[in-house]
Amino acid sequence: MPVKHDLYQDLGHTKEQVQKLQAQDPHLAALIKKYEEADVHVLEAEKNEAIGTSDDTLILLKDKRLKVKDKIVDELKRLNPAQHAQ
Repeated sequence: MPVKHDLYQDLGHTKEQVQKLQAQDPHLAALIKKYEEADVHVLEAEKNEAIGTSDDTLILLKDKRLKVKDKIVDELKRLNPAQHAQ
């Protein structure tokens, strides 16, 4: 069963915080869009798993989504280092 991940919760930011930063940074906006597209592909693959999506394909799609999320985290740290300092 497909499970949509809450990107903003995973990032430790509210949707409003991320949207504000997106408006200021086109690179972050592009990464968020890329993540959303990757997430759609994962959800579709999970939904269609019973009709032919291989485990290897699903793993590759999830890995791609995770790599994009890691880039988003890095970009958020660059844009707002005080929030990530600990």
